[in-house]
Amino acid sequence: MAALTLALDAMGGDNGPSIVIDALVDALSAFPQHHFIVVGDEAELEPLLAARKLDQHDRVTLKHASQTVEMSDKPGYSLRAKPDSSMRVALELVASGEAAACVSSGNTGALMTKAYFSLKTLPGVLRPALMSAIPQASGGSAFLLDLGANPVCDSDTLFQFGLMGSVAASEVLHKENPRVALLNMGEEDIKGNDVVKSTAQLFQQSKTLNYIGFIEGDDLFADKADVIVCDGFVGNIALKSCEGLAELLLTNIRANIHAHWLTRWFVKLFYSRLQRSWDWLKPDHYNGASLIGLRGVVIKSHGDANAKAFLSAIEQAVSETQQDLPTRIRDQVENVLLEQE
Repeated sequence: MAALTLALDAMGGDNGPSIVIDALVDALSAFPQHHFIVVGDEAELEPLLAARKLDQHDRVTLKHASQTVEMSDKPGYSLRAKPDSSMRVALELVASGEAAACVSSGNTGALMTKAYFSLKTLPGVLRPALMSAIPQASGGSAFLLDLGANPVCDSDTLFQFGLMGSVAASEVLHKENPRVALLNMGEEDIKGNDVVKSTAQLFQQSKTLNYIGFIEGDDLFADKADVIVCDGFVGNIALKSCEGLAELLLTNIRANIHAHWLTRWFVKLFYSRLQRSWDWLKPDHYNGASLIGLRGVVIKSHGDANAKAFLSAIEQAVSETQQDLPTRIRDQVENVLLEQE
């Protein structure tokens, strides 16, 4: 396995740079051949690295950036007023080829804007999409996109989301002939707005995609599709609703477990099996949304991610880089454009 270099935006997110450094410790063990560039304010990062004995590590480099993109910053403002932000510097490392991928838990809108500006889209790609894996009843995963990068989409853009998601499912999830579905308010052909109906027609006409039709919200986890397509407005609400429900279930389960000595004993007896089920349900396990359609790998970690969740985002970056996902998407988009012509 070839050695990779990943750029980590250490200043983004709600929980501060210590989360990124904690995740880095685990990443160095998980990927003993890879290098990491930690980007951010050296005055804050140097003590954190030294405390974990990473300041002299031969696979860790500190790259100073004097500015930080705040969660409240508007994308346009952050692009104009913060050219030396940790997010921008990390993305420029990917653009220059010094890093193979960028991982950030910072402002989603700013990351989208800066990535679009620094890396550009692949030839023929209309808009990048934010994509994440969601658990399936079979124990596997499916990709859901878009998750908020593009609140309003036309049918051509949604069609490309399906195409890019299909390539990702094939290369990253190792799905053969991935099933592509449109998220809609019903499975019947007459349901949905004009954009969704037009997108369905484009999918049906494609000789490349394995389009299976519409699915509803309660089928998101039913293993009916490998790629689920929607605009960013719908996708973001769907994902956040699912994350909220998962946290509610886990909180409720924990409260009931501690309510009686018998349930506490039962949990101890079957701890390892229950732990696997809890890990499967927790949103942290699926942290790491991909900005696909760009000329480089960019992974968006959840803003309030802990170290384990940020490590999951790093793992996603490694996987997509090893599969050379941008090149695979570029080739498939070119083939489909020729097919349409």
